[in-house]
Amino acid sequence: MAKKQQKTKVRAKGSAKTGPVWSITDTNARALTKAFLSMKNSEEMSAFMRDLFTESEIVEFSKRFYTARSIAGSTQYAAIEEATGLSSRTIARVKQWYKHGKGGYKLAIKRWKRQI
Repeated sequence: MAKKQQKTKVRAKGSAKTGPVWSITDTNARALTKAFLSMKNSEEMSAFMRDLFTESEIVEFSKRFYTARSIAGSTQYAAIEEATGLSSRTIARVKQWYKHGKGGYKLAIKRWKRQI
């Protein structure tokens, strides 16, 4: 009789309470970062993003970037909520990362402004 195969689950580090632990040293995270950096223009990036994310995820990320740009411009929460439909909690989270994160939002906004 054949032995029953054991299924192994890949779990993110961290507990249900704290959520997954993300690290740029993770092999998969590094591969994804390099894949993003390998895109040569906005058309390639758009195609990659559409393959990688659902339409809903792209819309959500776009709203968060809009929110970060609005926070940088001192826009009131109510105006951001009205424009995006995001909750005040999500806006507060974006603001927290904008002000105290790794600087990614600020750098992206700075570089985005050069292109417009």
